[in-house]
Amino acid sequence: MEQRSLTPLDRLLAGVNNALRTVSTPAGRPARPYPAADVDESELDDRKRAHAAGLMRVNHSGEVAAQGLYQGHAAVARDPSIEAQMQRAANEEFDHLAWCEERLAELGESPSRLSPLWYAGAFAIGAASGALGDRWSLGFIAETEKQVCEHLESHFDRLPPEDDRSRAILERMHEEEAEHGENAIEAGAAELPEPVKDLMKLTARIMTRTYGEQSFKKENAKFIT
Repeated sequence: MEQRSLTPLDRLLAGVNNALRTVSTPAGRPARPYPAADVDESELDDRKRAHAAGLMRVNHSGEVAAQGLYQGHAAVARDPSIEAQMQRAANEEFDHLAWCEERLAELGESPSRLSPLWYAGAFAIGAASGALGDRWSLGFIAETEKQVCEHLESHFDRLPPEDDRSRAILERMHEEEAEHGENAIEAGAAELPEPVKDLMKLTARIMTRTYGEQSFKKENAKFIT
C-alpha cells in the first residue's frame, strides 16, 4: 500500500500533539522497558534522596528540551531520510523523558513547571538551525549530544553511590545519546564554529541552574563533593 505523504496540516497537528504529550504530567507510556525495573531500590536518607531527585529533575528537563530540539529540526528537514532519523531519535528521547519522570515519582519529586517554556525555546532553536540546511542541523545535533554525554558523565560521579536505579537510567540514556551523535556525524554533520559551541554550553548551564540544581547543592553539599 502506498504511504500517504503528510500535509502541512498533518505536520502541524502532529507537532501540537507531541508538544502536549511532552509537557504534560504524566508524559505517557514509554515504548521500551524501564531500565531500572530489575534494579533494587536502595535505602536513601532524606538528603541523598533530595539530591538524587534534583539531578534527575535536571535530566528530565533536558529531555523536554531534547524533544523540542528534535521536533524543530524534523519540521524543517529537507531530506526525508534526515527527517526520519530525527523522528527516530525523538522517539528514543521520549522514552528517556518518561523514564526520568518515573524515577522522579519514585524519589517523591515532580517535573519542573517550566517545561512548556523550555520545549518552545528548544523547538525554535532546532527549527532556526535546521533552516540553515540539513548539514548544519545535523551538526547542531552532534554537538548537542556530545555535550549531553559530558553532562551525564558528570552526574555519574554526583549521584549517591548506592542509587543504582537512577544510575541504570542514566547509563542507558548516555549510551543512546552517544549513538544519536554518531548517527548525526555519519549522516554528514557539519562542524559548528567554536563560538556557537560555547554559546550552547552557556545556555545549558543557565537551564541547569534554572531547574533548581543549585537549590539542592546547599542542602546536600556533602554528597556533591
